[in-house]
Amino acid sequence: MLKTALIGLGNILLKDEGVGVHAVNTMRERYLFSPEVKVIDGGTLGLDLLPFFEGKENVLIIDAVDFRKEPGHIGMLEDDAIPSALFSKLSVHHIGLSDVLFAAKLKDLTPAKLCLIGIQPQSLEVGLEMTECIRDRIEELIARAIKKLEEWNIECALRSPQRLSV
Repeated sequence: MLKTALIGLGNILLKDEGVGVHAVNTMRERYLFSPEVKVIDGGTLGLDLLPFFEGKENVLIIDAVDFRKEPGHIGMLEDDAIPSALFSKLSVHHIGLSDVLFAAKLKDLTPAKLCLIGIQPQSLEVGLEMTECIRDRIEELIARAIKKLEEWNIECALRSPQRLSV
């Protein structure tokens, strides 16, 4: 049974906005995960993400988040702190993600463990490449996501040592 969802959010057409998608795609290429893990490029799916919450014990979301800090700042929010932060409009996708979390709660699909790991974007302008600031921090973002998965007893085996090439 797929008990864990690893979801990357963002719009890859808007520079740093796509960091969550870039991160999970890199993780999928770089790591072998336990069979119970579903790695999802959530893009800008909004409420279409709801089925990925069904039956999950753990959901880890990686996204661009407006922490009101310097670009490249990485932060983590867990469980009840996430809706509060989204209510305060901290996430770049706060409307879509907050709707998903609210709908999941209404349908009793909220996972036992929910974590949002975000990075403060530098630019949300149109462009396919992330800014240098975010590219320089994406390894740390991935490392924090792997650490959280391992805390949840999820096996993350490195396929081969390599650097991110986005």
